[in-house]
Amino acid sequence: MKIKDVISSLEVIAPPFLQEGYDNAGLITGDENAECTGILISLDATTAIVDEAIEKGCNLIVSHHPIVFSGLKKITGKNYVQKAVISAIKNDIALYAIHTNLDNVLNGVNGKISDLLELKNISVLAPKESQLKKLYTFVPINDADKVRQAIFDAGGGHIGNYEECSFNAEGFGTFKAGENTDPYIGKRGQLHRENEIKVEVIFPAWLESRIIRSLLAAHPYEEVAYDIIRLDNRFSSIGSGVIGELKEPAAERAFLRTLKEKFKLNVIRHTELLNKPISKVAVCGGAGSFLISSALAAGADVFITSDIKYHEFFDANGKIIIADIGHYESEQFTINLLQEFLEQKFPTFAVLKTEVNTNPVRYFL
Repeated sequence: MKIKDVISSLEVIAPPFLQEGYDNAGLITGDENAECTGILISLDATTAIVDEAIEKGCNLIVSHHPIVFSGLKKITGKNYVQKAVISAIKNDIALYAIHTNLDNVLNGVNGKISDLLELKNISVLAPKESQLKKLYTFVPINDADKVRQAIFDAGGGHIGNYEECSFNAEGFGTFKAGENTDPYIGKRGQLHRENEIKVEVIFPAWLESRIIRSLLAAHPYEEVAYDIIRLDNRFSSIGSGVIGELKEPAAERAFLRTLKEKFKLNVIRHTELLNKPISKVAVCGGAGSFLISSALAAGADVFITSDIKYHEFFDANGKIIIADIGHYESEQFTINLLQEFLEQKFPTFAVLKTEVNTNPVRYFL
């Protein structure tokens, strides 16, 4: 198995298209065509993680956080980023980051947090817009099933939990083939009228190239007529944060104790308790202050996240509990998420979780 095979499988669940503009997810160092000797999964890709990969014979590190976040102008080993990159390159270790693209899928980082809290009826807290497109194409009636299935196989036709969704309308198309053509039907120089089906299919924007390739490969015409438009519809499974419901309402202190236990926390920074049961829970792994207003609008009783600044706690406005559990702590189980996925995908291959705690924050208790 090559490193690119692992990357391809990861990018199915978290397409690079979904990473935020400031991010640097993807392959950071290494040759994707190299044979993969083992995979080490971590939250960060520090020198300690690179050393661990060397010791365990893994030449691919899959981390959540990219070790190179902003541009490197010099690589002299003067800080932890440069040291990690130098060590990885010297030892032929590929560094791959799966960051905000994994944050922005329902079953990603926040979905894992929701599973740990046993939330039900989960949905994306702040769905992204303009992530959907629609394909219109025109196919001879006898070829419509084949073309439609090719589009479905390429990833088109998903609406919520429904698959292979399309709209079809019969009509007729006209064309006159020129001298340098080889028409599938009709004759050169003669106006031809053909009964056709107009096929309409919705697809995720990042699959456009694949959808078009599949359409052109399956369509019988030499020149394929098709239109693609961008939709304003929200993609319900793509976006920031997750919101869900507890199986049973819980008292505030009991819920915070459960949260502390499940996430192995030393401390929880939180706003004033409101003396009411908690039923609706919003979560955002990592820095999530930008979602406070979304959690309020969604009617959440508590918002679990990290990196909340002093003045941002005031934004709770007596209507919600904001619980800051720490950046590393909120995302720590992403390692388990990635291991579970890769072990299912490559059941006979070594997929190892790091034994190094990369959390730079310590608590004096």
